[in-house]
Amino acid sequence: MKGSVKKSIVTRVRLAFLGVAVFSSAIFWKATKIQFQEGAKWRALEQERRISYQAVPATRGNIYSDNESIMATSLPFYRVAWDPGVVEDGVFKAGIDSLAWHLSHFFGDRSVQEYRRRLVNAHSAKQRYIRLNSRQINFQEKKLMATWPVFREKRNRGGAIFEKVDKRFRPFGGLAQRTIGFVNEDHHGAGLEYTFEQSLAGKAGEALFERVPGGIKPVYDGTEIKPLPGYDVKTTLDINLQDVAENALYKSLVDNNAQYGCVILMEVATGEIKAVANLGKASDDTYKEDYNYAFADQGRTEPGSTFKLASMMALFEAHPELTLDDMVDTGNGRMYVGGAVKSDSHGYGRITVQQVFEKSSNIGVAKLVDKYFSGNPTEYTDYLKKFGLDKPLGFQMTGEALPYVKDTKDRSWSRTSLTTMSIGYELKLAPLQTLTFYNAVANGGVKVQPMIVREIKQADQVLQHNETKVLNPKICSDATLAKLKSMMEGVVTAGTARSIRPKDYSIAGKTGTAWKFKNGQYTKTYSTSFCGYFPADKPKYSCIVVVDSPRNGRIYGADVAAPVFREVADKCMARDLLSQRPLLAKARLNKSHVPLVRAGMQDELALVCQKLGLVGNTQATGGEEWVRGASDTAFHARTVALVVNPVRPNRVPLARGLSLRDALFLLENRGLHVKAVGSGRVREQSLAPGTPIKRGDLITLTLEESGPRIAAPVALPEPEHTDLAENKLLVPVDMEPAKARKSFADGEKAHVQPAVAERSAGVKPNTKPSKPSARSAAAAKPTATAAAKAADKSKEADKQKETRQPAPSKNAKKPAPAKPAVRRA
Repeated sequence: MKGSVKKSIVTRVRLAFLGVAVFSSAIFWKATKIQFQEGAKWRALEQERRISYQAVPATRGNIYSDNESIMATSLPFYRVAWDPGVVEDGVFKAGIDSLAWHLSHFFGDRSVQEYRRRLVNAHSAKQRYIRLNSRQINFQEKKLMATWPVFREKRNRGGAIFEKVDKRFRPFGGLAQRTIGFVNEDHHGAGLEYTFEQSLAGKAGEALFERVPGGIKPVYDGTEIKPLPGYDVKTTLDINLQDVAENALYKSLVDNNAQYGCVILMEVATGEIKAVANLGKASDDTYKEDYNYAFADQGRTEPGSTFKLASMMALFEAHPELTLDDMVDTGNGRMYVGGAVKSDSHGYGRITVQQVFEKSSNIGVAKLVDKYFSGNPTEYTDYLKKFGLDKPLGFQMTGEALPYVKDTKDRSWSRTSLTTMSIGYELKLAPLQTLTFYNAVANGGVKVQPMIVREIKQADQVLQHNETKVLNPKICSDATLAKLKSMMEGVVTAGTARSIRPKDYSIAGKTGTAWKFKNGQYTKTYSTSFCGYFPADKPKYSCIVVVDSPRNGRIYGADVAAPVFREVADKCMARDLLSQRPLLAKARLNKSHVPLVRAGMQDELALVCQKLGLVGNTQATGGEEWVRGASDTAFHARTVALVVNPVRPNRVPLARGLSLRDALFLLENRGLHVKAVGSGRVREQSLAPGTPIKRGDLITLTLEESGPRIAAPVALPEPEHTDLAENKLLVPVDMEPAKARKSFADGEKAHVQPAVAERSAGVKPNTKPSKPSARSAAAAKPTATAAAKAADKSKEADKQKETRQPAPSKNAKKPAPAKPAVRRA
């Protein structure tokens, strides 16, 4: 029994041992097969996965202004890595201490001992890649690092790896930030960067990269395909005018606590856009360039009174017999016209067609359009289409909003649509589309396409040059143009915008104020605008200003948007050399006296005499450098008498009569220290002329003005800002500031009609017919009652607020507006 048990155990042990031996032999056989028989295959596969070709991004092209100032460019930055496996032991030992010291003092994040220990460990382990620091360095810092010990060895011996990373940089900061735009990692974006991505991006290259522990390092084997840099884009933007537009818009937005605003400045003849400013209120109550309101969807709104120019153009084209002196009865400020009640700020009575436009009378425009087009409304909408208002402009930048101009075939068309559209409602236009229409009037009827990119080029070679494109060679007749220009000039000289009338040049334009349509009804928020051109007699620039939802009491285009237009126009005219000639021609020139010149260098005074056309009589032989006037009275004749101002070696020269610049040059070059008191020319000197000079001596010069001080130019008066009470009209009209003050001072109030249904359902500003049908009266009765109760409650609440809130002090200072943070798209 014992023997059989022992035998059984031995048998089991032998079987187990045999199984282990067979399994081990199989493993050994498989390992041998992989190592020797299949080794080449697996090594090739590993090599293929470890080393691969990857794209090398190209350097992005630049974006330039009209004078080739860089608005956006790509700057190279580098990440610093190291390949310790290629560094020889001798080179490493000789330079490790110095390299660790340089790295520690440059980055400042680790001590010298920490960097040394990290470098030694990586070299001992024969690592192939180690990133020394996550900070990115610029090109100058890279050149400095390349001179450090170990790194300064050749690429295959020093192991330094500088991984290039291009970063987009805008030298002018947030200026025109949204217009320049961006492109993110998902290849989405906005502005010029996104629109011209194909030209700016260039063509990526290709190179070998090796996967190593810690990252990916390039393999320089000579097979690299270099990337082709992107092309440059030259815009039409003027940096100085862009800055003017943004600053003027920003001040207006802050003063009026508005939601957003935009300014577009365009050259009349070419359509070149010189400035585009877009500012919107952010969540932290600062203003940033957050959207292209100038031409994109969010900026597309009902234009309001600025659209009256199109209505008047249609009237004059359809009925040339209509003159500016024809009379229109606007009643007492409230009238039933074309199936709806139209309201003005107050009654104008019988006024001319010219005054209808100047005073921006809703009743006047609506009555004219209803009189001449009510029998055939299609004729009116056909004229709007003929003017091109229903089509996009084909603007160069991506994202232009589609204009919406209703016609009689639209499902939402109603009997009130004709007169409502005539004053700028039930249709939508982007600011750029409105400006292009106004620009056509300024350009003699030639409608040109707005242009913001002039050239695409590679270095100095122009690859694509964009010429001005004419959209409509003649938008209307010359007779119509003359009438329209007269009315637009009248708006500034005698109408709603007369507060911005300049003294030295002329402006033509139109104010606009529109109720905003929200949640199916018109609300007590407004979109204010001013569109026009200048100078009116020879238009060079056209401009539109839109300020949306002002909240500080000013709600009309004449008070909110027009002053921005005036400021931009003033700056444009101030820097326009051609516009200065008429002003200089008006200036009185005093030709009776010659400028007084007391003393100076002979060559400089001779040049002055030559430029002024004066006869210069001098006793100098030509070798003397310094001269002076023979007497002060000599300069009041038409000749200049000069005598030698002797300068002897090692002697104090005569400095009286010299300018401070000449005196400093003359005295300090002779070793004297100069102290100047006052301003002007030298009247007295502390060291007498001819005194021996001791190097380092102090000489005090007393200066005085040698002639009358030129008065500083008188600044143009600031445009008036009129504080108006809240508008109570259904459709706001740009009322005249002086009459508005009188009207509200007398306690006059207008009534508000309930709002209308939205545009897609044929909605229009809510109007109340004088004699409604029985069905409509029955349907409207509950609504009118509810609206009246709501209005009463609103008035009571307003009275309670006025009772609770103390009147603000006239001497109270407004808090300084917060400067906007860095604008980002």
